[in-house]
Amino acid sequence: MLKLNVLEILENKGKSKYWLFQQLDMTYTNFNNIITNKTKSIKYANIEKFCELLDCSPNDLFTIVPDKKINSK
Repeated sequence: MLKLNVLEILENKGKSKYWLFQQLDMTYTNFNNIITNKTKSIKYANIEKFCELLDCSPNDLFTIVPDKKINSK
């Protein structure tokens, strides 16, 4: 599973979540779902915008984490 690291990058750069939201043209609900990893897809244009605003590369934005396995009985 891919994890978006926007909140960590914002903290390291001394920027707020509100600052980033103000720079983007999307609803707050959509924005919040993206940065809290509650979405299954992100448009390439949004990835590019995150990279421009946060002065980072897509490699900085994403981390691969193991999927959580659900125990079924």
